Amino acid sequence: MRIGELADRAGVSTRALRYYEEQGLLCPRRTASGQRVYPESAVDRVALIQQLYTAGLGSRLMATLLPAIDARYVGPQLLDRVHDERVRIRAKVAELQEAGRRLDVLIDLATHPDTEACPSSLDQALTGDSASA
Repeated sequence: MRIGELADRAGVSTRALRYYEEQGLLCPRRTASGQRVYPESAVDRVALIQQLYTAGLGSRLMATLLPAIDARYVGPQLLDRVHDERVRIRAKVAELQEAGRRLDVLIDLATHPDTEACPSSLDQALTGDSASA
């Protein structure tokens, strides 16, 4: 199938497909005139690439990981890298959750004003520590 058909079927842009190719994540064959031709399996490959991006993996790690997935063997060093990525992502999730709590405090302060002085920080309002004010 041509690049436009793959883009339509996979729900991505042709630009994304070209990027995946540049990163070594997709390897279409070329016609004599240089047009890309993808196998049917490319639809599933693009879905996997998107899932890995959504999971927070970068294209460099994916370029190493995809052949290991295809071979159905992820060696110990590569597995360690994936574990490290999971730790990094979990830390980022915790940071985002903390940011969400701060926004909750801000929204509460904005929608339920009281007569007390505004906290000097959202962290202070989160802990209820008014001694620092």
